[in-house]
Amino acid sequence: MSPAEEERSLPLPERWPRASKFALSACAAAVAELVTFPLDLTKTRLQIQGEAAVRGDGAAAGQAVPYRGMLRTAAGIAQEEGVRKLWQGATPAVYRHIVYTGVRMVTYEHLRDSVLGRVEGESFPLWKAVVGGMSAGAIGQFFASPTDLVKVQMQMEGKRKLEGKPLRFRGVHHAFLKILSEGGVRGLWAGWVPNVQRAALVNMGDLTTYDSVKHFLLLNTTLVDNSVTHSVSSACSGLVAAVLGTPADVVKTRIMNQPRDKQGRGLLYKSSMDCLIQTVQGEGFMSLYKGFIPTWMRMAPWSLVFWLTYEQIRRICGVTSF
Repeated sequence: MSPAEEERSLPLPERWPRASKFALSACAAAVAELVTFPLDLTKTRLQIQGEAAVRGDGAAAGQAVPYRGMLRTAAGIAQEEGVRKLWQGATPAVYRHIVYTGVRMVTYEHLRDSVLGRVEGESFPLWKAVVGGMSAGAIGQFFASPTDLVKVQMQMEGKRKLEGKPLRFRGVHHAFLKILSEGGVRGLWAGWVPNVQRAALVNMGDLTTYDSVKHFLLLNTTLVDNSVTHSVSSACSGLVAAVLGTPADVVKTRIMNQPRDKQGRGLLYKSSMDCLIQTVQGEGFMSLYKGFIPTWMRMAPWSLVFWLTYEQIRRICGVTSF
């Protein structure tokens, strides 16, 4: 058998390992995103609620805050806008995770195994896992930032309708085209700096924690590489990711949702640092953790669903465990 014929006879995961891992992680992420999306919508509404810069700008002066807390926010959306609105923005969110999760997972494994030199069966230094996780998250989020922008703005459409404001978008593709026409290509990357900062922190919590906890358990306890180990590791990763990522997520959401001029410049915040300062000065430090509970309650099941699905898909397809 010639080398070319021998290569064609290999299973797809062995012929195209990175493309296969991209596809597998994207499928697992899509499942996890659809299951937990209502919590993401609730989190976004909570992060915008009571925005000091909006009050100061006069856009919402004198208006009462419509929702208080996670449960009342979710119930209010379902009652006033319809249960289906809990999945408003789910399509760009799935698009985002196909790009974001696919890129970050492939990048992290490449950095971990080929650049940072992890040896199978041996402990992996935490600082290397942190470098790999933060780098992979930042790279993945940079490529996925336009889809995240569309997701955030579409999630706020129901609220605009209740406030009597005209809807901005007819759908996902219209949103992409409108943002592109108003702000150019740069407009699609509005808020990418806090977006990338958040993703780096979240992945330091998610990828780094999952990988470190999983291999610590395998090397130092009687647990084996099964669903129990994956569940414990994912629970830890979801909590750490929520703690590290929520402040940057609040800043990212507000920058992405702010009104813009014809040149695509934000009217409320000059930069992510300006948004951070205005938020803390106007609402207090704990405002950076608005939406923490739904963020954590989303990240915990998201991590659980994603990692269990991803590990099982890898096993079924003959790819080695993460």
